[in-house]
Amino acid sequence: MRTRTRQEQPGQDRRVPWKAEAGVFLAVAFLGAGALGAVQPATGIPTEVVQLTQFGPAAGVLTVALLWPERIRARLAGTVRAARDTAWAGPGRNRAGLLLLLTAPLIIALAAGAYAVLDGDARLTGPRSLAHPFALIVLAQLIGACGEEIGWRCYLQPLLRTRFGPLAAPVAVGLLWGAWHVQVFAQRPGYAAGFLLGTVAMSVVLGLGLEGVRAHRLLFAGGFHTLVNLGMLLTMDEEDGTVLPMVLLGGACLLAAVPWVLRARWNGGGQPSAVPGRIPAAPHGAR
Repeated sequence: MRTRTRQEQPGQDRRVPWKAEAGVFLAVAFLGAGALGAVQPATGIPTEVVQLTQFGPAAGVLTVALLWPERIRARLAGTVRAARDTAWAGPGRNRAGLLLLLTAPLIIALAAGAYAVLDGDARLTGPRSLAHPFALIVLAQLIGACGEEIGWRCYLQPLLRTRFGPLAAPVAVGLLWGAWHVQVFAQRPGYAAGFLLGTVAMSVVLGLGLEGVRAHRLLFAGGFHTLVNLGMLLTMDEEDGTVLPMVLLGGACLLAAVPWVLRARWNGGGQPSAVPGRIPAAPHGAR
């Protein structure tokens, strides 16, 4: 008579620990970004066009997909297409995504406007004055932003959302996203603080905004990220380590996040009604 193995015992919870998923993703995202950044000079790809470090999170998602293919499909539900679920149908299913895209230029307008007033000079850069064709920069920035967002917002955010609330999950992702930009912490404390404030606030905007997005989540998240990056490129000079524009950007992101938080509270805490493919949280105390 065949004896059951330990893994086959009835009632055994064989689900992969969510911390293991998150840990593998983060390890590869951090180490992969470092490796890609190290090889970029040898490729000849200008960092103004795209930074190869942006594909570290995508490498993390690929690694998780190879280890746990049955789970990655559920995590990435709605990343490109809507899952097959009637709850995701309807003409207004991506209205939150459009509002998300409109929030990006609002952030840049607030930050650049405040910078012009306080500094007495608008730091505007014409697209034609850039060293590379602007159309190429836009396309490469979108691809690079999607390389980040498929990890942070399309994978890690849904993973943490199974364990934490609609506000706590994006705050945690924002802190990790900010820490992932390790080179920022070599700058002055005020610069690093402004940057971290910006990543957390933008993560809240993205997290709450994507709660209502039924399909093409990667395109909306990548589009938001791209618009912010392009806005900074054309209106700010924070790249040289100047503290004021980075602090103002962080403050603008915080202001932009307030309406999203109020909207989520007004809509009942931002709880998604029926998210296709969403893996429910394990019972309290489960790993």
